[in-house]
Amino acid sequence: MSARPELVLASASPRRVELLALVGIVPDRIEPADIDESPQKGETPPRLAARLAVGKAGAVAARSPDAVVLAADTVVAVGRRLLEKAADEAEAERFLRLLSGRNHRVLTGVAVAAGGKVRHRVVDTRVTFKVLSDAEIAAYVASGEWKGKAGGYGIQGRAGAFVTRIVGSYPAVMGLPQPETVNLLAGAGWRAS
Repeated sequence: MSARPELVLASASPRRVELLALVGIVPDRIEPADIDESPQKGETPPRLAARLAVGKAGAVAARSPDAVVLAADTVVAVGRRLLEKAADEAEAERFLRLLSGRNHRVLTGVAVAAGGKVRHRVVDTRVTFKVLSDAEIAAYVASGEWKGKAGGYGIQGRAGAFVTRIVGSYPAVMGLPQPETVNLLAGAGWRAS
């Protein structure tokens, strides 16, 4: 039996490392991909999530052609409007006001590059926030939890108290849908031992 190929996680997200560990997967190496994450003109949220995941996997695979490379990216959308990572406190507050009392979509693209092929999936989860008070918004923004998070919030922290309904994958909202990830890795011939 041949040795299992090296698994490289093309992400700097500690949350993705934790989510992988929960299903028994420990990357051999972490190598974040540096690609342009700007949405393209007319690009829909699902296509953006897929393009970013595939682009990150491909960029790292080009440097590590014998490895299995796993990448993911999460996009938050209200209708066709994308809520990227908030740049500052004012933008985080605007995002929370927009999400308050509304449904939104969290789209997480996952891609696995191996043997010159890239396979990917996009998981679409619907999330509903309660109506947020000014005090709740101010406290959340002051907490700093919004930093580096698509949509300006992290469901696994204080913002979990804002969620009244979720239809889809909770781990995908956190940044990595576990069943789809395990299946993509298996399809590429990589299995946890």
